[in-house]
Amino acid sequence: MPKLVVSAGVWTRKTLVCAAALAGLTACNERPGRTVAESANPTPTLTPLTGAEVLVGAGDIASCSSTGDEATALLLDSIPGTVFTAGDNVYPNGTIQRYRTCYGPSWGRHLARTYAVAGNHDYRVSSGAAYYQYFGERAGTPGVGYYSFKLGDWLILMLNTNLPTGPESAQGRWLRSQLAGRTDGCEIAIAHNPRFSSGPHGSDKRLSPFWQMLYDADVELYIAGHDHFYERFAPMTASGIRDDARGVRQLVVGTGGFKPYAPRALQPNSEVLGRSSGVIKLSLGQGVYQWEFIPVAGEKFRDWGQASCRKRGAVAP
Repeated sequence: MPKLVVSAGVWTRKTLVCAAALAGLTACNERPGRTVAESANPTPTLTPLTGAEVLVGAGDIASCSSTGDEATALLLDSIPGTVFTAGDNVYPNGTIQRYRTCYGPSWGRHLARTYAVAGNHDYRVSSGAAYYQYFGERAGTPGVGYYSFKLGDWLILMLNTNLPTGPESAQGRWLRSQLAGRTDGCEIAIAHNPRFSSGPHGSDKRLSPFWQMLYDADVELYIAGHDHFYERFAPMTASGIRDDARGVRQLVVGTGGFKPYAPRALQPNSEVLGRSSGVIKLSLGQGVYQWEFIPVAGEKFRDWGQASCRKRGAVAP
């Protein structure tokens, strides 16, 4: 796998200097010309969806030793809708004191409209006991942590990658039951660990069974954190083969404010990379969705686009 070179915030590969790098962007697209983030037009050119539900959030968020979460929380202040977290909500570990004093003053002011998932740092103390205490019913059943909720005709699946992810695990059976028989509406899965990533943590093969279920059910998006940057992948199968017709699109959004990472090795089908802290805003309409990465004040990297929600077939329970 070719290594990424990081220089002055511009990411390239030794084997390919991408169009974004030539333009001086903090984004690199494996296929020049396919990125929707354009240097000459930093403002998204999306027509707002009438009556759309808004889902906004990120992972890898708060620490009392940094101010990154305060900057991303300022973005949430001006974006109405439902907030999600993609895990590692507080650093270095999830104690109730840190949730209250580090997460609370920033993202915590949006607690009433937040749905959370747990990351490995949330689970470092007593298997996430303080995480469940702080987020309450918006974290799922204590000790379980996977659950779902509806936004319009969209089903949002909140997964717990701290637990077993095999097809016959309790969570695997639950996920299969959630997807069984859905022939209309659209779905998004949110978890902490990404199936694919160009970052230091890399791709997580443990999630292949879950991804296969999502693929079989024509789920639109998988959103994760864990690696502290933004990365958008083309739609793929569980084994990482590009499939524009049926594949699941993944967004890595570990950009909630805690210590941005540099990438390591660009993975196949990675389309856009950006290191800015910020949030992903999803507009969920009937049969269509838009995504927009919004950076914190002072940063210029953006990414946006629109896609149709595919007609889905039934999944056997």
